[in-house]
Amino acid sequence: MVIMAERNCELPDCNPPESDIARLLEQSHTITVVGLSPKEQRDSNRVARYLMEQEYDVIPVNPGQETLLGKRCYKRVSDVPVHIDIVDCFISPSRIPEVVEEAIAVGAAALWMQIGVVHNEAAARAREAGLQVVMNKCIMVEHKRLKAAS
Repeated sequence: MVIMAERNCELPDCNPPESDIARLLEQSHTITVVGLSPKEQRDSNRVARYLMEQEYDVIPVNPGQETLLGKRCYKRVSDVPVHIDIVDCFISPSRIPEVVEEAIAVGAAALWMQIGVVHNEAAARAREAGLQVVMNKCIMVEHKRLKAAS
């Protein structure tokens, strides 16, 4: 089931505990940003720039672009030639199942769905395959919050 209007996870334990999110962000180095926009005012672009400022290796994924933020842009997650720690999604929930299958295939450690992106079945599939899953949260907001708390 895809939930957008409520913008909530369907299951009470849909996100890992805060300590697991903190560990994920601390241990990750490479983050693909799926749906990264070339427009600076878009959330995906702002978040990607923030992550780069925090010294993450950000890899753009957008089939309509060749380069973004000075980096080669890939058409699909499965085209990325390096290990991916987090697949960060700024896309419609209807596209999440396809990205989940690609994330599983490349051995990504985690799937992160930004605010407003919830797909409970795809999240369950990712978890079954061993990925950590975060839904309906902004990676930048969480990183800033956890950084301020430490």
